[in-house]
Amino acid sequence: MSDQSNQPFFNIQRVYLKDLSLEQPNSPAIFLEQDMPSVEVEVDVKAQGLAEGIFEVVVTGTITAKIAEKVAFLIEAKQAGIFDIRNIPADQLDPLVGIACPTIVFPYLRSNIADAITRAGFPPIHLAEINFQALYEQRVAQGSAQHEVPNGATH
Repeated sequence: MSDQSNQPFFNIQRVYLKDLSLEQPNSPAIFLEQDMPSVEVEVDVKAQGLAEGIFEVVVTGTITAKIAEKVAFLIEAKQAGIFDIRNIPADQLDPLVGIACPTIVFPYLRSNIADAITRAGFPPIHLAEINFQALYEQRVAQGSAQHEVPNGATH
């Protein structure tokens, strides 16, 4: 039974809202506008090693809504998760951190953004599902899908 200590291990230690910023530079006048806002959405993923086998993955969502070129609101939220990942082959670690972890964190980000927008007085915006595998593969193609480990080396 001693080889159980070498079994692959994946555990979510914590999911938390790391940062939330909401700006309404044209309120209250913007609430009188009748046009539908144009919405721009950006999503980014970053990961870093905190300790041996412990990783923080942060999914950042930025939404800018404009009505007639005036900003109705700008929201940026950073949803993070701490993951305990051990005994995973090196070639599987990056995809796990770059695909599976953001997929777990993203629904929390969606919920927090929709809630904040509603509390700001606007109809909620529900972010569409994201294919983190496609996003990861795009980053690999660009050479930027590596995560940082505590000693400064990258995997």
